[in-house]
Amino acid sequence: MALIVLAVLGAATVAGYATGHYLREHEARLREPFGVIQAALLGVVGLILAFGLTLAVGRYEDRRAATVTEANAIGTTYLRAQLIAEPARTRSLGLLREYTDRALQVSREIPNSSGMRRTTAAEGVLQRRLWRVAGQAIASAPLASAPRLYVDSLNATIDSQSARLSALTNRVPGAVLALEVFGAAAAVGLLALHISILGRGVVPMLAATALVLLLLLVTFDLDRPTRGIITVPSTPLASLRASMALPPAAEAPNHP
Repeated sequence: MALIVLAVLGAATVAGYATGHYLREHEARLREPFGVIQAALLGVVGLILAFGLTLAVGRYEDRRAATVTEANAIGTTYLRAQLIAEPARTRSLGLLREYTDRALQVSREIPNSSGMRRTTAAEGVLQRRLWRVAGQAIASAPLASAPRLYVDSLNATIDSQSARLSALTNRVPGAVLALEVFGAAAAVGLLALHISILGRGVVPMLAATALVLLLLLVTFDLDRPTRGIITVPSTPLASLRASMALPPAAEAPNHP
C-alpha cells in the first residue's frame, strides 16, 4: 500500500514539475491563475486529509477500547467462575483459559481473513460450551447467587466479543481513502507545476509531497488494526492470560 501511494504521488509530482518546466515561458500569464487554483485545491485537500485521519483515529480508539472491554469481561467471568460449584468450576476455568488464547489470536489475524473466520468459529464453539456449563451450574443451584452472577458476566463476555469483532472490521470507507489519494495527487501535482513555472527550487515541493505522503500512510496504517506499524495492542488480553496461570484466588465451594 505504501508503494502504491508513493507511486501515485511521485508520478503526479513528476508530471506537474515537467509540465511546469514546459510552460515556463508563459510564466507571466499563468502565475496568478495557477497560484489561485493551487491555494484553493490545497485547502480542500487539507480538509479531506484531516477528515480521513479523524475517521481512522476514531476507529483505532474504538478498537483499543473494545479490546479492554473484552479483557475486563473475560476477567470478571473468570473470577466469578471460581465461585460456582464443581464440576462446573473446573470446566469453566479451563474453557475460559482456552477462550482467552483465542481472543489473543484474533489480535494477530487480519480482519475478514480465513484465519480470523476459523478463530472466531472456534470462539463460538467455546461460547456454547461455556453457556452449557453455566446452565448446568444454574440447574444444580437454582437459588444461589454465584451461578447467576457468572451467567451475567458470561453474557457480557459474549457481547463484548461481538463488539470487538465489529470494531476490527469497521474500516474507513474505500471511497474516502481513494478521494484522499487522488485529491492529494492532484494537489501535489499542481503545486509542483506552479513551483516549476516560477523556476523555484525543488526542496519545498519535495517537502510538501513528503508531508502529504506521511499523512496518507498514517491514515492507511491506522485503518489496518493488525498490520503495519500502528497496531491495536493486545496487552490487556496478554496480561489477563498471564494472570490465569496463577492458582485461582477463590477456593471451590463445598456445596452448591
